[in-house]
Amino acid sequence: MDNTDIEDLRYLMQRLRNPETGCPWDLKQTFSSIVPYTLEEVYEVVDTIDREDYPHLKEELGDLLFQVIFYSQLAEEQSLFSFEDIVSTLVEKLVLRHPHVFPDKTLESERGTDAISSEPAIKETWEAIKKSERQEKGFYSILADIPSSLPALTRAQKLQKRASNHGFDWPSVEGVLDKLDEENNELKEALIVDEPGHIEEELGDLMFTLVNLCRHLNIDAETSLRKASRKFENRVHYVEESVQAKGQKLKETDLENLDKLWEEAKEKQA
Repeated sequence: MDNTDIEDLRYLMQRLRNPETGCPWDLKQTFSSIVPYTLEEVYEVVDTIDREDYPHLKEELGDLLFQVIFYSQLAEEQSLFSFEDIVSTLVEKLVLRHPHVFPDKTLESERGTDAISSEPAIKETWEAIKKSERQEKGFYSILADIPSSLPALTRAQKLQKRASNHGFDWPSVEGVLDKLDEENNELKEALIVDEPGHIEEELGDLMFTLVNLCRHLNIDAETSLRKASRKFENRVHYVEESVQAKGQKLKETDLENLDKLWEEAKEKQA
């Protein structure tokens, strides 16, 4: 199928939701029911990028775009808003948030070639605009509008970044490292007491501080942990294949041999 565009996709969605001739599964869906699929599609896009599987990225981005089309169709059916409203709201917001590109707050306006905008100045303007937007929505706390449904690592990093933008932060990475030692010692003390609730609390504090360390080192905590998980996964696969090649099972292999295979995996995958 050639020369298709966004209107073809919208028409396809309308056909799927046609009460008389549409798809039974699509017809019974609601805003809430397709949220899990949206999250799944987001993570599939992220996973494809992590693996640098760019031939499949086009497909995964299409699946994610379909989620937006699905939501807009549901909204139009309920007279809430249209797909055009989604696009116009997005364009308006991005134009207003980039005054260094659109000086007259219109899509057509352009800044002069001699105009200079430093990254710190752009960041400061961006935060001021977002603060104003939050206040217009009735959010006055500096931590308002950070979704509670975000993955825990991502949300922790966003909370810390927002606080940092308002001066609530350590001036250097050394302060974070000291805090990390402090939290580690508190966890050790909690383990001695052996009270599950207290141990959980101290573990949370330790992980929260680790996220802060990532932020100070300009490392995305979520990405860093995903890479570590993938590395672990690859090494376990190597151990599994090595054990199976000997006609054995993982559970039947002693820890000494498993450790040797693990070290082999580290060397081969370094």
